[in-house]
Amino acid sequence: MTNLSLKLAETMSSSGIKSVYGEPIVVDGTTIVPVAAVQFGFGAGEGPGEESAPGGAGGGGVAVPFGAYISDETGVRFRPNLITLLAVAIPFVWVTGHAWARVIRALKR
Repeated sequence: MTNLSLKLAETMSSSGIKSVYGEPIVVDGTTIVPVAAVQFGFGAGEGPGEESAPGGAGGGGVAVPFGAYISDETGVRFRPNLITLLAVAIPFVWVTGHAWARVIRALKR
C-alpha cells in the first residue's frame, strides 16, 4: 500500500513547474501562460495485524488560479485573476482594519 502512495507522490512531484505554469496558448498573435498555486496531498494506511489487514489510500489536490502572463507586441505583463485577488484581499483588509481599530483603541487609553 505504501508503495502506491510513494509512486503517486513521485509522479505528481515530477511534473514540478508544469503544474504551476500552464501550457502557453497563442490567440491572434498573443501568447498567454496561465499561473496557479498547486498543492497535492497523499496518504496510505494498513490495519493492525500481520495477515491481509484491510488498508486504504487516498489523495487530493487543489489549484488556485492567480492569473496569466500575457506576451504581445507591447511586451510581457502579468494580469491577475480578479476573483482570486478579491478572495484574498477581502479577508486581508478586514483583518487589517480590525487590527488597526484595536491599536487605535489601545493608544486612546
